[in-house]
Amino acid sequence: MRHYVLAAVPLLVFATIAGAAGRTLYRQAMEGYSPSVLPSALIGQTHPAIDLPPLAGLQSPGLQDGGLTGQVTIVNVFASWCNPCRQEHAALMRLSKDPRVKLMGINYKDNAEEAAVFLRDNGNPYAAIGVDPTGREAIDWGVYGVPETFVIDRDGRILFKQVGPLDDKALSAGIGPALDKALAAGG
Repeated sequence: MRHYVLAAVPLLVFATIAGAAGRTLYRQAMEGYSPSVLPSALIGQTHPAIDLPPLAGLQSPGLQDGGLTGQVTIVNVFASWCNPCRQEHAALMRLSKDPRVKLMGINYKDNAEEAAVFLRDNGNPYAAIGVDPTGREAIDWGVYGVPETFVIDRDGRILFKQVGPLDDKALSAGIGPALDKALAAGG
């Protein structure tokens, strides 16, 4: 009998841990938790300093601090090797047509030639593209991976961060309300 009790101890420990994890996941689901909405210490803060060279092979300027103030801006961190970045490209093309918003890109740890070909073949939604070949600038922005998208108000403050690809749901639930707030604030 004692052997059965000792054999049951690991099973009971596992069941306890699994139950605690299940309760946490259930509670997060009920509270509207989404892995695409990661907390960011930068929300409400002025965007980190940025000075990135342009993407070679395109007629597009690089990305500097001055380009992120004076107009509501969306900064999208992307790479040509990133499948979710390719999935969100149509949404970015639609956003780029909104004259109230300036769309900027940070090309993250990418081969510049492949990135230029990707944008030439699929359309370039960006008013400016800064190249971040090592990912050092992206670290300052708190980027976990690609794609990530930031909404920045006219004063250069980050209002919202989207982790993962943009789609209709992300545009209506996260990016859209943040854009509405930014646009309303400055008239």
